[in-house]
Amino acid sequence: MAKVSAVQRNEKRRRMAKSLSKKRASLKATIYNKELPMEERFQATLKLAELPRNSAENRIRNRCALTGRPRGFHGKFKLSRVLLRELASRGELPGVTKSSW
Repeated sequence: MAKVSAVQRNEKRRRMAKSLSKKRASLKATIYNKELPMEERFQATLKLAELPRNSAENRIRNRCALTGRPRGFHGKFKLSRVLLRELASRGELPGVTKSSW
C-alpha cells in the first residue's frame, strides 16, 4: 500500500487541475497566439506562472485505484500490474482470461 498522504496529495492535484483547466487553456491560447501583441502575451505568461504548479495536468501521477501503487500502472483497468494479474487469475475482471497456447 502506498502512503495515504501521497495518494491524497495526488487527489488534490487532480481536483486542482480540473478546476483550473479552463483558465490554463485560455492563458496558453493567448500565449501561443502570434497575432496578439508581445506585451499582452507576456502578461498572460505572468498570469500563468502565478497559478499553482500542482494545477498542471502533467504533475498528476497515475496510481492504482485499490492500492495507490505508482509504478506498473495499467491505464485500461486503473490498476497496478500486481493487482491486475491477481484479480484476473481469480476471474474477478470481466472479459479477461489467462491466455494459453
